[in-house]
Amino acid sequence: SLFQGLLSILRKLKSTPDQEVRILLLGLDNGGKTTLLKQLASEDISHITPTQGFNIKSVQSQGFKLNVWDIGGQRKIRPYWRNYFENTDLLIYVIDSADRKRFEETGQELAELLDEEKLSGVPVLIFANKQDLLTAAPASEIAEGLNLHTIRDRVWQIQSCSALTGEGVQDGMNWVCKSVNAKRK
Repeated sequence: SLFQGLLSILRKLKSTPDQEVRILLLGLDNGGKTTLLKQLASEDISHITPTQGFNIKSVQSQGFKLNVWDIGGQRKIRPYWRNYFENTDLLIYVIDSADRKRFEETGQELAELLDEEKLSGVPVLIFANKQDLLTAAPASEIAEGLNLHTIRDRVWQIQSCSALTGEGVQDGMNWVCKSVNAKRK
């Protein structure tokens, strides 16, 4: 595939190949996480079913572990999420750039995650996804709406992408490698 599995590229760039890199891939439902996950793990993306209920997908791929779930709503199960926050190396937060009605909600969710004690200092990559849609807001507008410039306690990056076409995904993952390696030093 075009990506030859981005995770295999990541693996080569890792400074500590033997150590598992733990990545949380989060965002509201319908943001494109599953499509992105399939790009990363180079799976076929034509058959995607929505993630129902508290469905945590854990994907392990030579030295990487990605835990993925939908945040938003689901107040009852939130306490369980914390079990997955432990020892996270990186947070990837996926936003549907075309769904402006939910920017406020997605911003609140992100802010709550960044307040989590167990995620303190963890680098965050925000994928402004669905840039292939004409109605998508540009990454700069999303960054402003989410007040990203106020984040002081960690490195962060916002990356325009289309998980469907793969555009921008590679750039985001290159940043991921740099950040994970820097954090490990």
